[in-house]
Amino acid sequence: MDLETWSAVPTEENGHLQRMASFPAASMGWPGVPGIPITPVVKRVIRLDVPVDKYPSYNFVGRILGPRGNSLKRVEALTDCRVYIRGKGSVKDSLKEEKLKDKPGYEHLNEPLHVLVEAEFPEDIINARLEHAITILESLLKPVDESLDHYKKQQLRELALLNGTLREESPSMSPSMSPSMSPFNTAGMKRAKTGR
Repeated sequence: MDLETWSAVPTEENGHLQRMASFPAASMGWPGVPGIPITPVVKRVIRLDVPVDKYPSYNFVGRILGPRGNSLKRVEALTDCRVYIRGKGSVKDSLKEEKLKDKPGYEHLNEPLHVLVEAEFPEDIINARLEHAITILESLLKPVDESLDHYKKQQLRELALLNGTLREESPSMSPSMSPSMSPFNTAGMKRAKTGR
């Protein structure tokens, strides 16, 4: 092993002097250890087109993002892939999108709305991760009638919970609801002032 590639760099953390060693990436595969195959890490990007031409009034971006981006974050956490929403309509403010259109790095705004799925894994598992992400995203890109869309109802419930405006859907009492909180209990209610 080449000892000159190990450079001890003193750092100070919480007042204590520590030594950290940086070592070359080539030694990370631990060559010479029997039974551990070394597979190269590859990066792949797959593009999924959003069918806005067939369903122009459907909110695909909102469905993918979810409340405060939580649905997108869940897809990324579940698959370990990065998901990017790109193209015309990917920026919330249309005036801002129009200004950014011709600037470097925003060329995608001249293309139709699409989703990019990016993964960087060893060659033997990257396809499985990408397929998992694509399956989830393709199901989100299929428009559902609003009355049957349980996923959207779940997102709206989550948003109400985040905003602190969640109300029980039925008048029946939930186990966490005390009797004094019941809408049918008048004992805890005060009478309206009538001026007498």
